[in-house]
Amino acid sequence: MAPTTAHPALTPARIAELLERTPRSSFVDGRFLGGAAELEVLDPASGAVLAQVVDADAAAVGTKALDAACAAQEAWAATAPRERSEILRRAFELCHERADDLAALMTLEMGKPLAEAYGEVTYGAEFLRWFSEEAVRLPGRFRHAPAAAEGVLTTARPVGPTLLITPWNFPLSMGTRKIGPALAAGCTVVLKPAQKTPLTSLALMAILAEAGVPDGVVNCVVTSDSKALSTALLADPRLRKVSFTGSTAVGRSLLAQSAEHVLRTSMELGGNAPFLVLPSADIDTAVEAAMLAKFRNNGEACTAANRFYVHSSVAEEFTRRLVERTAQLVLGPGADPASTLGPLIDEAAVDSVQELMSDAVERGARVLTGGGRGDGQGFFHEATVLADVPLAARVHREEIFGPLAPVTVLDDVEAMIAAANDTEFGLMAYVAGEDLGEVTHVTGRLEAGIIAVNLGVASDPSAPFGGVKESGLGREGSHEGMAEFLETTYVRLPL
Repeated sequence: MAPTTAHPALTPARIAELLERTPRSSFVDGRFLGGAAELEVLDPASGAVLAQVVDADAAAVGTKALDAACAAQEAWAATAPRERSEILRRAFELCHERADDLAALMTLEMGKPLAEAYGEVTYGAEFLRWFSEEAVRLPGRFRHAPAAAEGVLTTARPVGPTLLITPWNFPLSMGTRKIGPALAAGCTVVLKPAQKTPLTSLALMAILAEAGVPDGVVNCVVTSDSKALSTALLADPRLRKVSFTGSTAVGRSLLAQSAEHVLRTSMELGGNAPFLVLPSADIDTAVEAAMLAKFRNNGEACTAANRFYVHSSVAEEFTRRLVERTAQLVLGPGADPASTLGPLIDEAAVDSVQELMSDAVERGARVLTGGGRGDGQGFFHEATVLADVPLAARVHREEIFGPLAPVTVLDDVEAMIAAANDTEFGLMAYVAGEDLGEVTHVTGRLEAGIIAVNLGVASDPSAPFGGVKESGLGREGSHEGMAEFLETTYVRLPL
């Protein structure tokens, strides 16, 4: 999270020029639809209007997008895997060629520090490269039937037209993580980006078109009425899959709607990641991991460390060092190279962090550093560490989505494991420890789809990403991510 000056400065002139050439409307059947731009995109660093985009009629434009996806489905599925691969590879290359633009858009509309936005360009583009390689490795097998002179042929085919719904916190990588495997598998898609951060997704549409994605294969609907869009498309029997990243509450609703046509579903839902600091932890390593796990992306990540359970034998030193490092973070606009912590997405997000912090303090927690809103304009919240947080505090049950680190000290490892698992969520968990036996014992007991040991970041396009319990269904990335967009067909053949 070190500041950088290696990239072009986001001067007012550069920002104006970038916004001028960034598309402002939904992308359907190979073209941007145009229209009156009335939906405001705010700059979280100032609270001012950054840009206006066309607010599409959800049902009408959504249906047009699905029409286009359905019309393109057969030809795209029949396209040679190598051709699909090369298109995705070209999109990967274009993302890197346009890294300055993509990073700037993410910082401007979402708020993350510019250095982290460049990191997301690298991460997001890698999904396109990974799945370009997976496109030519579609699964299939043949074997003799054990008790007959017949053969068993197993093949994979694309699920079909897919609705992809992405959140605002990772505007590029949430799109590429879903679009990459869908296109590699031979599926056409309708993307619904978050209304708070549509600009990056629209820039991605232009990149995919330039890379050679045929008309209708990828469509993007920008609308403020997400419910109307999902309702219209999920009721249409032509849609065959929905992939959603967002809250568990919305995920439940989408699952209920998906049941009508028995759609394939992928759900990456809420998180409540515990961070366990074991007796054997190396404090330098633990604090470094904690800083990344908590404050990366301004704390606005479903994988962010939500609650810290620290063994009493190392609690004093870990907490002291965590406070020292947290106090060194520089709060400011993401476009400022000196900033290492940017604004939150909106005023409601700041209010939510304040509310969760106040609840913990009322129950006996102490503020060791931070605790306040930022000075001046924008949606800022100071990086904050709380000590003596009781297990009854809401921060142990609710996703924070902000730069608030609540520390709870426990006396034995079994109590730490029990506290970590005491949640309906199970996406991510972090463990800091040097004793292999202790670490393997703990990781084997944690209820989470992803566990990072002595690391603050675990997401990787080559690894399966997803949770257990109410954190979701299915996996994204790796071979498993490709399988989410494929159906298996078994053919019996005489020999």
